[in-house]
Amino acid sequence: MSLIQCENLAVGYDHKDVLSGLTFTINPGDYLCIVGENGSGKTTLMKTLLGLLPPVSGTIQKDDSIKQCIGYLPQQSDVQKDFPASVWEVVLSGCQSHMGLRPFYNKNDKTLALENINRMGLENLKNRCYRELSGGQQQRDLLARALCATQNMLLLDEPVSGLDPKVTEEMYALIKSLNDDGITILMISHDTSRALQYASHILDVGQKIFFGTKEDYVKAGEHNG
Repeated sequence: MSLIQCENLAVGYDHKDVLSGLTFTINPGDYLCIVGENGSGKTTLMKTLLGLLPPVSGTIQKDDSIKQCIGYLPQQSDVQKDFPASVWEVVLSGCQSHMGLRPFYNKNDKTLALENINRMGLENLKNRCYRELSGGQQQRDLLARALCATQNMLLLDEPVSGLDPKVTEEMYALIKSLNDDGITILMISHDTSRALQYASHILDVGQKIFFGTKEDYVKAGEHNG
């Protein structure tokens, strides 16, 4: 059973599409990279998949297992980078998506938050203020937060943007390890070469829409080149 299935999907704002003609499927364990030029509608598509925006047309079908538990790592703004909370508080807030009407975090929430802090190698920074962290540490903190919302699927919007090459390599390796652990990854990337290195599937939203395996994408590129 696929986790997400889109048929002839168009996404945009105020009933005007910025990207259309999208038909693709995301299955458990996939690592899908969305590539394309800036302004091509990649972030708009991701927000639509999350339910933050309604589709302009077409359909999105989601498996019940992920409807309320998709982890999301958006692009960081300058305001977010200066957020005055601790590493622990940021990660724990990821549990809010499955708290329902419960007003306080329980023992299971706190255990999950601590597990994900350790998973991201942040245990020594648990009480540090988020805004005092390096860019790579902030991204790992936000990734730990997203993992508190899900054990099934992560949606990542340019997760290595602004990071130096060494930290970028570490972040890509970390995301790949999560995929190897069974978490489905959907990632927006401007770096097609890295996408081809790590992804299992590619959705290219350029002038001609492509969706398929990494291998088929490479073959299509060789054929067109």
